[in-house]
Amino acid sequence: MNKNIIAVLFLLIGINQVKSQNVEQIVIGTKHSIRSNILNEDREYWISLPDSYHDKGLSYKRYPVLIVLDGNLHFKPIAGMVNYMSSEVYRSWKIPEMIVVAIRNVDRRRDYTPDKIITVRQNNSGGGENFLSFLEDELFPELDQKYRTEPYRILFGHSLGGLLATHTYLKEKTIFNSFIVIDPSFGTWDSEIMDKKLDYLTDQSFKRFIYIATANWGKRNIRNRDRHVRFYEALNSKCNGELPAKLEYFENEDHGSVPIIAFHNGISAIFEGYGISYRDVEDIEYLTQHFHELSERLSWNFRPPEFLVNQIGNRILQNGNDEVRSSALDFFIFNVENYPKSSNSYDSLGVAYETLSDHQKAIENYKKSLDLNPSNEHARMKIKELSKRE
Repeated sequence: MNKNIIAVLFLLIGINQVKSQNVEQIVIGTKHSIRSNILNEDREYWISLPDSYHDKGLSYKRYPVLIVLDGNLHFKPIAGMVNYMSSEVYRSWKIPEMIVVAIRNVDRRRDYTPDKIITVRQNNSGGGENFLSFLEDELFPELDQKYRTEPYRILFGHSLGGLLATHTYLKEKTIFNSFIVIDPSFGTWDSEIMDKKLDYLTDQSFKRFIYIATANWGKRNIRNRDRHVRFYEALNSKCNGELPAKLEYFENEDHGSVPIIAFHNGISAIFEGYGISYRDVEDIEYLTQHFHELSERLSWNFRPPEFLVNQIGNRILQNGNDEVRSSALDFFIFNVENYPKSSNSYDSLGVAYETLSDHQKAIENYKKSLDLNPSNEHARMKIKELSKRE
């Protein structure tokens, strides 16, 4: 080999080694393993935590949990989307921050089929109930012990995973509150089987939200869509009042391309109204009514987010009218009542009182903020500054 070429190769290798020393990894999650006695095997799961999870000032926060089936396929895009739609960094705030837990596949046909499928050849289908028991009785106790979870749980499933998610929605008892069902494989649910399953439906299912996406299957499309539409219409006919559900057809997406765009629409449908703009809220009554309706629809108490209430209060504080400005206190006090362990809520209330020239109450709230977070230098500085004026 030419000596000049060898020299260039060594030079490139050296440059590459120098570059590699400056490379840092971008980590979106961590891998974990749990021994399942129910399934008699080790199961791997991947976790993505919200940006705010390790913020010491937000250590009081607890988070809903999103379970992603077929996790090895969907973890990266879904974790990224949840982060984008909820994080302070992007200021989107369309959904609450949540813990994303993706379950890695072992045997989809076994785990995701709730009923035994009779075929000419022997098969191991029909293990859906065992898999659900693993989730509810083994995985979630571990998650709840290790992480600051909120017992609001969402189940995402595509294809056979969507079949299992639908089956779970229909059960009288489940720990899941909402479902994102993407192009579910209803191939084994003919009209007779589907009707039989719907006969066992109770009002408990209607306390949960279900989003169903159906894709374009080309020549087989009518049959596929008909099953999904038939199921949705049956739910609608059996529900007294408005059905907490949405069915959406994706003309330009097939079975393989639909999951991610449908996840975005599904999670948005569940939390429709959560991302209300601070500019649209004029008083406490409107805000509380708005989130009361959201909570009623989802059968769970979702409080107005702390950041949103702060935004509203700060906007009102900038008003030139003293009477209007004083109404900002209602919002900051509301935040303290909703988030009594938040150092920031007391700090913001202190700022409001200081702005309105009530220095004594400002000091009181700065002290409460400092008690909750001794590293809050803003509160410490304000206490010293305002104490000199008293």
